[in-house]
Amino acid sequence: MGVPGSADETTAAQIRIMRWWDVPQVHDIETHSFPDTAWSIETFWAELAGVPETRRYWVAEVAGSVVGYAGVMVVGSETDVQTIAVTPEHRGTGLGAALLAQLIEEALRRECRHVMLEVAADNEAALRLYERHGFTRLAKRSNYYGRGRDALVMRARLTPAHSAGDRDA
Repeated sequence: MGVPGSADETTAAQIRIMRWWDVPQVHDIETHSFPDTAWSIETFWAELAGVPETRRYWVAEVAGSVVGYAGVMVVGSETDVQTIAVTPEHRGTGLGAALLAQLIEEALRRECRHVMLEVAADNEAALRLYERHGFTRLAKRSNYYGRGRDALVMRARLTPAHSAGDRDA
């Protein structure tokens, strides 16, 4: 088992499909990560209702506790990152990158050409993560997260030859 913040933390985490019984832990992470815009428990239930046709969600689990989650919506050849978050004590350990890689893998599995997302314009850690994975900034959505809280729209273009180490923008 890795110590939170250590290099071996990612290998200690198990990423698996989200199940209904994960919703309370996921919602707790959600409300702490996004206090002004948190999804309700009902929203998570509605999202899980779309699995596997248009939605897919995963959790990262360490020592039996959910410490992160991520999900996508797929429509045609487009994939939208719906959400991604990791508990504060597990940030910077590679779990966010592992969850994002899982989302990209799902997009490739479904033969999508793009992965889109919105991210808070002031979330530098998330912006660095997304840019490392081949996402480029396309546009700004003013007040997307509430008054004075802008979002950046980002996209990664995928090719059939895409792999975890080979992202093109």
